Amino acid sequence: MLLAILTVSGLLAAGQKTETIMVDAQHEGRTFEGIGAVSAGASSRLLIDYAEPQRSEILDYLFKPNFGAGFQHLKAEIGGDVHAADGCEPLHVDTHHEEAYTRGLERGDTEAAKQRHPGILLAWLACGAPDWVGAGGR
Repeated sequence: MLLAILTVSGLLAAGQKTETIMVDAQHEGRTFEGIGAVSAGASSRLLIDYAEPQRSEILDYLFKPNFGAGFQHLKAEIGGDVHAADGCEPLHVDTHHEEAYTRGLERGDTEAAKQRHPGILLAWLACGAPDWVGAGGR
């Protein structure tokens, strides 16, 4: 039986508790959720500039199972009309009444990923909020 106990204490500030993590090969731990990537903001815009067939080849290398990177998890930014990191990404909805989720740079990437790997796990991260959030709507 392999048993390891790790104690994290040296980097804690005064008054914080020590965390003990037990690793036991006899008990199942967390589930491996796959290898993934983050599509963050305006950096995704660069992929659009590639001509075909190179653009499709890049997407194949990223997302096709058992081929290239074969990513199994993709986390993408939800635009908020704010400058978050690499630029300003368009908001996916302009008002709190709108339900047209057709804008945003990652939309095409996530659709392409889903086409190549229907079982890919998609996650979304909002890096900013539109001005109508908390302002009584528009």
